[in-house]
Amino acid sequence: MIRDPDTLAALLESVARFVRERLIPNEAQVADDDAIPSAIVGEMKTLGLFGLSIPVEYGGIGLTMEEEVRVAFELGRTSPAFRSLIGTNNGIGSQGIVLDGTPEQKARYLPRLASGELIGSFALTEPGSGSDAASLTTSAVRAADGAHYVLNGTKRYITNAPEAGIITVMARTDPGDRGARGISAFIVERETSGLSLGKADRKMGQRGAHTCDVIFENCRVPASQLIGGREGVGFKTAMKVLDKGRLHIAAVCVGAAERMLADALAYAIERKQFGQPIAEFQLVQAMLADSKTEIYAARSMVLDAARLRDDGHDVGTEAACAKLFASEMCGRVADRAVQIHGGAGYIADYAIERFYRDVRLFRLYEGTSQIQQLVIARNMIREARR
Repeated sequence: MIRDPDTLAALLESVARFVRERLIPNEAQVADDDAIPSAIVGEMKTLGLFGLSIPVEYGGIGLTMEEEVRVAFELGRTSPAFRSLIGTNNGIGSQGIVLDGTPEQKARYLPRLASGELIGSFALTEPGSGSDAASLTTSAVRAADGAHYVLNGTKRYITNAPEAGIITVMARTDPGDRGARGISAFIVERETSGLSLGKADRKMGQRGAHTCDVIFENCRVPASQLIGGREGVGFKTAMKVLDKGRLHIAAVCVGAAERMLADALAYAIERKQFGQPIAEFQLVQAMLADSKTEIYAARSMVLDAARLRDDGHDVGTEAACAKLFASEMCGRVADRAVQIHGGAGYIADYAIERFYRDVRLFRLYEGTSQIQQLVIARNMIREARR
């Protein structure tokens, strides 16, 4: 946690400057090359961006949730590919270890995740289980020697898997329990025998951010890699990780929407039709005003939920609300921004064409919008029945 407001302000300004001077000018190159330049990755490491949410005692910056979402607001203002590379180290790729790892697991992996030496990944989704995560079928059977588990199964659409050095894997350790209580979490190192990767996925957007299948075929994992040293708590770990991840993604949606609105406003002021800037037309002004209002609402939701989490509250409902509203809002702002750009918005020379495709993913990962609705409604009903 950064207790000094001036120190936090300095961090935010450093990130904003890095986004403005280094990341935004390289957006097009990353999209063309489907890769982030190594020099920029090095600068990310120097700035400490891989360890934003990792505790200070393990080499990270140890930001609170509110501080983290404020940084995410800034990172969201550029291509999502940049944030995606560091995102798993700060979120789903590290937080299972931060929240529930043993002291040995934390000491072994967190410092290298914080420095960017290791890229972490998180493997929950499978070909047959996405939104219904508790129905996963990847198995982890304790070997006869008692010192290993043998993993078999396939994970799908795993962010940063091509670059990952370690992968947090959810697998079923109790075949007799087909629900959430039969699931455990493991830290699997990339070079473990029996682990292989599928071909890189070709995606609608977010070039430079890579996903692929992760395949386990009689993959022998030391029992010491069981997160927390206990079976049957992996799904709870995953849900805690996802609650935090949803707030982070909601903050990124706010930042992306602010960038798209800024681009649309600048274009509307510059572009002239019928003898005046199109920003003077009331129907264009309505799109600008609606976007500004929704962004403000989303930002306020994210900050409120983050503060509640920092105060120790269960924010399962609030995180789902923020992620649902912010991601849907981001999609609406993207659509309006293309409309304001007119034909130019459909041309790759303008960033909005890329952003329009990139931000579509926000309504899908960390739980689809429909899953957020279910989470919110079920939590409401549960509370009402108490």
